[in-house]
Amino acid sequence: MSHPGARAMPTSRTSSEFADYLMAEITLNVRDLPAFEAYAEVNAQIAVVLEGISDPIAAMATIAGLVHQGFGHLWTGFYRVAVPDKLLRIGPYQGTMGCLEIPFGKGVCGTAAAEKRTVIVDDVARFSGHITCDPRSRSEIVVPVFNKAANLIAVLDIDSDRTHAFTDEDQAGLEQVVQWFRRWGIE
Repeated sequence: MSHPGARAMPTSRTSSEFADYLMAEITLNVRDLPAFEAYAEVNAQIAVVLEGISDPIAAMATIAGLVHQGFGHLWTGFYRVAVPDKLLRIGPYQGTMGCLEIPFGKGVCGTAAAEKRTVIVDDVARFSGHITCDPRSRSEIVVPVFNKAANLIAVLDIDSDRTHAFTDEDQAGLEQVVQWFRRWGIE
């Protein structure tokens, strides 16, 4: 059922019209799907919505929104590399206020950036050096984001209000999500 003022789905479905329709009318809720299927759905939506887009900031904003709304996380967003090998700065996100800057090697985001690998923390209270941006956060996953030239450009940070919220399936799914930046993003 659509709301007042909702647009009808385009009958001539050019990818641009379909993407506009999807962005305005549909936000996938994949919370009850098996992880593999959920990430396949989100990746399919990302591909359609970002078709023809090469702006990494627009992609970060879109991906953060789709993942956040689709999975119902506490916080979902990107920290961009502001100074290579030294400093991350807040990028597009969904949720409460994020930390504005994080040094490489500090907290979960800085560790993932410095080590250029995905970091899953089952219980942030047990992670030495955890940076608390939102005290409701109980677990976290941070995935490095690389561009076409294989340079680290950001990390995707997702927080949950539950401990042990992220699995190896989430890692695989989110690592696939950020592949957009290697395939279609700019260098």
